[in-house]
Amino acid sequence: MARPATATINLDAIRQNYLLAKSVAPKQGALAIIKANAYGHGAVEVAKALSKDADGFGVACIEEAIELRNAGISLPILLLEGFFTADELPIISDQNLWCAVHNADQIDIIANAPLNKPITAWLKLDNGMHRLGITPGEYKEAFHKLSALPQVEHVVLMSHFSAADEPELNTTAEQIQILDTLADELKAPISMANSAGTLEHDNARRDWQRPGIILYGASPFAEAHKLADQLKPAMTLSSEVIAVREIEPGESVGYSATWTCDKPTRVGTVAMGYADGYPRHAKNGTPVLVDGHKSRIIGRVSMDMLAVDLSDIPDAKVGSYVELWGENLLASDVAACCDTIPYTLFTGITRRVHKKYS
Repeated sequence: MARPATATINLDAIRQNYLLAKSVAPKQGALAIIKANAYGHGAVEVAKALSKDADGFGVACIEEAIELRNAGISLPILLLEGFFTADELPIISDQNLWCAVHNADQIDIIANAPLNKPITAWLKLDNGMHRLGITPGEYKEAFHKLSALPQVEHVVLMSHFSAADEPELNTTAEQIQILDTLADELKAPISMANSAGTLEHDNARRDWQRPGIILYGASPFAEAHKLADQLKPAMTLSSEVIAVREIEPGESVGYSATWTCDKPTRVGTVAMGYADGYPRHAKNGTPVLVDGHKSRIIGRVSMDMLAVDLSDIPDAKVGSYVELWGENLLASDVAACCDTIPYTLFTGITRRVHKKYS
């Protein structure tokens, strides 16, 4: 029998999550963001599952886009990081990809590119994120220069929020205003909203939304949210107990003796470790479910295994089912015990974890 570490992907949950995101602005477009192998869920499988509902997809780079095209995905695909070298542009043109443009040099490269057909460019504004984008003072000039090129058929105005998941801050309203001031004159389609922007900020829902993490059932918000609470977890990471032992008070579990018991303890060893993508820095007490009952991690996560406390689950045995996160244990709850976020958990799953689609 194969090692039991498994990531089960509920494609119908992803579809329902997309439709929830779409429902807040049903007359506008929504690109399903499936970069980083659909946040670890499988880009080709997710794209195929969404192909009848999605208005298009977003990926980081041309390699991710070509994988989708080779799999028969014909919907629009946006390259969120744009192109890196000039030789990508003919491929972008021939494969009908949309392309972010985030600096003046890229505009010059497009101007000198021999293309078979013009492309759709998403001109990125740096309105406070300070990663990529044209500054507000240079944005209008960049737009007019890009729009005038025969190599460009359409231009979309694009920005990215830095704090949309913190609705108590004024940051998002300020960033919206920066783009709106420019857009009043430029008269082009607009895309602002990421996952948090789509669910929370009415004024961010423009011509194109870009839902990402919410497709996979994780909320971008730290607190309860009426829409985010309707999301359905799409990935269940599971394994099995492969050994059980009894230890006495004063004995320790795992490397470096980071956990020592103060009473007789029944310990289960689970086939799951950091080489599978489960965080090594998960704290003692990080929740898991064993045969549906709440348990906790004890000791340090090792490369291939981790230990759980079975003291209150007397029926647990070798072969018992262990849910590390998923339908019954939110990834956000696990992430909080690992000083990280669900994005990191999902994208960290390694290739030796079996993927199963349902």
